[in-house]
Amino acid sequence: MSGTDPAARAGADTPVWDVAVVGGGPAGLAAGFAAARAGARTIVLERSEHPRYKTCGGGLIGFSLAALPDGFALPARQIVRRATFTYRGRWGFTRAWPAPLLTMVQRDELDAALAATAAGAGATVRQRAAVRSIEQEPDLVRLRLHGDDDVHARVVIGADGSAGITAGHVGVRHDQVDLGLEVDVPTPRPGPGVADWHERLLIDWGPLPGSYGWVFPKGDLLTVGVIAARGEGERTRAYLAALLARLGLADAPRVHDSGHLTRCRAPTSPLRHGRVLVAGDAAGLLEPWTREGISFALRSGALAGTAAARGDLDAYPRSVESTLAPVMLAGRRVLRVFEARAGAFHTAIATPPGWRVFARVCRGETDLAALVRRRPVRAALGLLGLGAGGSST
Repeated sequence: MSGTDPAARAGADTPVWDVAVVGGGPAGLAAGFAAARAGARTIVLERSEHPRYKTCGGGLIGFSLAALPDGFALPARQIVRRATFTYRGRWGFTRAWPAPLLTMVQRDELDAALAATAAGAGATVRQRAAVRSIEQEPDLVRLRLHGDDDVHARVVIGADGSAGITAGHVGVRHDQVDLGLEVDVPTPRPGPGVADWHERLLIDWGPLPGSYGWVFPKGDLLTVGVIAARGEGERTRAYLAALLARLGLADAPRVHDSGHLTRCRAPTSPLRHGRVLVAGDAAGLLEPWTREGISFALRSGALAGTAAARGDLDAYPRSVESTLAPVMLAGRRVLRVFEARAGAFHTAIATPPGWRVFARVCRGETDLAALVRRRPVRAALGLLGLGAGGSST
């Protein structure tokens, strides 16, 4: 059986795709675009239909912007040039940067635009196509869809989220799980006693170890959210309620109100099983301290799509380990120190050098892996880490 042609085994009426992508978010659509542009016959299977709402802060850092497809028309809601920082709602300060720090998007608009771009590159984007099982043969992968439809491919890229079917198939393991909660509310009109959110975000270092809250401006909407370790659901919900109350938004109508778990891969977790690769959230790829995942999704998706199109599947995990894994390792180290010394981080960002580092990371001019290799940063983290069991006040 394994010696026959995959197309013959699939049946005359069932095409065999070079690459099938499961999931139509940033990772899956970046993979679909990269594979199709490289000449692979590519299909992207999305269980819902674009545009669809996705819980996401929607802040694009410089690495995300650089990873977008060539010529992509970004549906930006607003750019951010100013940042306000508070520590548990107090000791606030605001800093400005002459160039954009972040670009804010709504995920439904971003994903719909990415789907159109992938289709323009030659990928077939099939919506309302939910995968219910994966079966591998030596040179063929069979995806069984709800409704008893099958899709056959030589390579499958899983990009269906951390709780999706592909992560389970590959055996992805996680060593950090966090709960994020967020609401979208109408942006209040500036006035006496009302904050001006134009081109300004807020970061609040929160009361739970490793937690923080945010306000991201998106034109007529504000996204307000918090994130903390899973297992602290009630306290995380209380943190969001307190943040909204401090901002005068407790009674604002909620356009969206949602939550999600972010799962970060263990360092030795697999990225491939046979002919199935995983990218983005399905692989647990995100930065552990900030939990930023869009840049990891776009970059890992492009790496997976390129490797799949070339038929060099081993190249994908090697690429991830050399480019993204060092940033994750650095993020873990920073998170451990931040959990114990959040107040010190707040103080450091208030200084001119600390603010410049924050701005450069936002703009994609450096990353955490490069920062922790610098001797002064290593020394500072080491000093802060000495008291890792102490109070962060």
